[in-house]
Amino acid sequence: MIRLSDVSLYLGGREILAEVDLTLFPGHKAGIVGGNGAGKTSLLRLIRKELAVDSGQLEIPGEWVISSADQQMPSGKKAIIDFVMDGDRQLRAIENQIQGAESEGCGETLGQLHAEYDAVGGYSARARAAELLNGLGFAPSDIERSIDDFSGGWRVRLGLAQAMFCPCDLLLLDEPTNHLDVEAIIWLEEWIRYFQHAVLLISHDREFLDRTVKSIIHIHN
Repeated sequence: MIRLSDVSLYLGGREILAEVDLTLFPGHKAGIVGGNGAGKTSLLRLIRKELAVDSGQLEIPGEWVISSADQQMPSGKKAIIDFVMDGDRQLRAIENQIQGAESEGCGETLGQLHAEYDAVGGYSARARAAELLNGLGFAPSDIERSIDDFSGGWRVRLGLAQAMFCPCDLLLLDEPTNHLDVEAIIWLEEWIRYFQHAVLLISHDREFLDRTVKSIIHIHN
């Protein structure tokens, strides 16, 4: 589990979080609410280890994999389905090892690697990535198109899809319904409800929170 004990955070001399206590258990789904500048995104950045606490203690299990959408908008000529699949680093690492073993003709190693690939869902990975893209509004004909073919709002969806594709213990989402239409929001709600691991999400949409999380973290004063 993740635990914050008496955590305080200052940015630019301003107190952002004061004496925060929070425990997040495996599989727990919680929403974060609060006014602009209350410290919601800063809390996620602490958990991503982009910021360090000024006082108190933050405990994160070393074995936990934490996934979140990259803060920078994706770009490039890579096909969007390949970009989404890049979210599973273990999968990509095994694919690279398989390519190396094939070029060297290492039959025994190849057999072991293909077994590992099967164990991490490698043979279904492309279909799973396509399902995520479809759920977020991309057409089947879009999946081989490059990232640069899409506008900013659609690229935000790509970052969300990549984060969701990562096998993780904790998924961090910051306003995930931004740039989504109603159909995609409904699909995302269902996806989060059935996701088996922990989720921390920031959203201004109270109805979306009501339908996806079990508890609310309110940052105020």
